[in-house]
Amino acid sequence: MAEDAASSSRRRMESIRRHLLPRSPLILSLNPLSPAEAEPSPVIIGGMVLDIHAKPSVPPHPGTTVPGMVKYISGGVARNIAECMAKLGTQPLMISVVGNDMAGDFLLKYWRSAGLCTDGILQVHDVTTPVVSNVFDGNGELIAGVASVQAVETFLTPSWIYQFRRHISNAPLLMLDANLSPQSLQAACKIAYESGVPVLFEPVSVVKSSRIAPIAEHITCTSPNEIELVAMANALSTPGKYNFVKLDQCNNNMEAVDYLFEMLSPAMFFLLEKGIKLLLVTLGSNGVFICCKEHVNIVKDQQKCNMTTFSSQLLEKLEGCFPPSMPVNLSGEGSSRTCVFHLPATSASVISLTGAGDCLIGGVLSSLCGGLNIMQSVAVGIATAKASVESEANIPANFSATSIADEARRTLLSAKQIWCQ
Repeated sequence: MAEDAASSSRRRMESIRRHLLPRSPLILSLNPLSPAEAEPSPVIIGGMVLDIHAKPSVPPHPGTTVPGMVKYISGGVARNIAECMAKLGTQPLMISVVGNDMAGDFLLKYWRSAGLCTDGILQVHDVTTPVVSNVFDGNGELIAGVASVQAVETFLTPSWIYQFRRHISNAPLLMLDANLSPQSLQAACKIAYESGVPVLFEPVSVVKSSRIAPIAEHITCTSPNEIELVAMANALSTPGKYNFVKLDQCNNNMEAVDYLFEMLSPAMFFLLEKGIKLLLVTLGSNGVFICCKEHVNIVKDQQKCNMTTFSSQLLEKLEGCFPPSMPVNLSGEGSSRTCVFHLPATSASVISLTGAGDCLIGGVLSSLCGGLNIMQSVAVGIATAKASVESEANIPANFSATSIADEARRTLLSAKQIWCQ
């Protein structure tokens, strides 16, 4: 009888202990593919986010609700870029974290349904999956938003990233979004640097763009908008040294481009001096600035890149498509000239702007991994962004290689060299 009582007491204590002690994180896959078993693939590290989009059907009024449409959409800068790359034929490895909650299950169910690898996604108990709630106006422009993404900083740790060090070391490129903690950014950059893997830093926001400062020497490429560019330059220099004043009105597109170059070139050239090899400065409806040295390589062992069906279709249409007024070869060796090019945006029927920037970068990275050059890849990115703004989802359900190639060709033929010396 005494033994039974003691045994019962131990069971109760064990039950209490299990409830009081924190539970270990739940890992989705216990047997991830080793690099030897899989083809080298680009690695994307950053946030997976549930986006809640609210779009009123009438002008919103403070202090009350209005009728409209509310949707749950898979989002997050890194997640969007990875999905876009996959739909363009390049299969990346996504390293991220979600909670064991409704939002986390929603994101993972979508990821699996798209046939994408979940080996790098950590699911953690008692953690809130990153969620961003956005309210838009009738034109698809963001009015206000609230972001709750602490889980990325807290649980996407150096130790989790380090478990995929061999995948990173074998990758043609690594992309990091600025939602990562400074410690995780440094850990990922260290792995990439030791293996010669190029690193793209996606700034995410003005506030988080300053996280580039401790890792700038390891960054190959970054993709800020105008305000993020200035914030990054100030983070690496004296605060307030660089600034940007938006032009309210201009007579034509070229006047706007000239003004933007005059305002932004000091910050662009300064970041190149700090060791960043390629800047893709997104200008919204004014297109993209490409700023780099004349000889730059963004992909490790590009000659070993796998040409996908999608990228081969693009290359076939874009081969030799280059304005005769632009003799500069970005792949040419033997020159250290600094070059700035402008690629215009294409007109679009705007439905939502939230995924455009991510699709632009997804298009660029997928194209680079598929063997296209920098100019071609950015043109493809711009065409991919157009497809995004004409879709309600952050990432369109599918992309047409013919449409993307045609849009990219038009962009390339309209590209201009702004500076080279």
